[in-house]
Amino acid sequence: MLPRRWFLVTAAALAGGVPPALAHEWLDPARRDALVDRFAPPPGHLRIAAPAGAFGSWLRALPLRPSGAPILLHTGQPRGTQSGAAAIVDIDVGRADLQQCADAIIRLRAEYLRASGRQHALAFRFTNGERYAYADYLQGRRPTPRGNTITWVSARASDDTRAAFRAWLDIVFTYAGTISLARELARVDDPTWIEPGDVLIQPGSPGHAIVAVDVAEREGRRVALFAQSFMPAQSIHVLRGPLAGAWYPIARDAPIDTPDWRFVATDLKRFPPA
Repeated sequence: MLPRRWFLVTAAALAGGVPPALAHEWLDPARRDALVDRFAPPPGHLRIAAPAGAFGSWLRALPLRPSGAPILLHTGQPRGTQSGAAAIVDIDVGRADLQQCADAIIRLRAEYLRASGRQHALAFRFTNGERYAYADYLQGRRPTPRGNTITWVSARASDDTRAAFRAWLDIVFTYAGTISLARELARVDDPTWIEPGDVLIQPGSPGHAIVAVDVAEREGRRVALFAQSFMPAQSIHVLRGPLAGAWYPIARDAPIDTPDWRFVATDLKRFPPA
């Protein structure tokens, strides 16, 4: 096992390896605050290394809405309780009640894969276990519900456009959730080695999941910054936490109490290599 080391990183380095034109494809070119610039680690901590072009680096460069922006539901109305948000990620929710907790993590992962040119890896499983790739959508393969099952129909093929990508994601959100996402992730044997991009997930109906968007360390002890969506579908937001207003200490034997859910460190999982 490699020794632990501390690294100081900059927003420019964090965004390395991601083509600028696709880094945040859903936005217009106007500059936003990056997550890494808004949230300093707690005193005495330094961010751990994340390779240029890795999911963790991409998450650290996520654009944020101006300070004080509210959590918005998919209806456009503010969420009733706003106190759990430390910042709002500048990404759309969609107009339907689809992009909830696991779906928000799928959205971020899919956006990263698309931005980094890994189109071949754009695929997720539905709760019934069936795999649905973006390539399937472009070829015209569409799921349709029939009772408690899904059947497949053929539609007109689509070009690879932003609209097609979002339409595919909405289909994935409809049929995926915490149960299916948990099956796609690998267990992290030692949660104290949490990395950006790792997921705390409790599968179920509804279950819940949040994603680590940054990780820092002090004397071998790691702290994490988490983001989530919730029910109903709402703005992806960075969670308030006990350290420096947003960070959470990670320990094997301590619960992780977020504003909406209690996790334990053994809930931690990780995406396999793309």
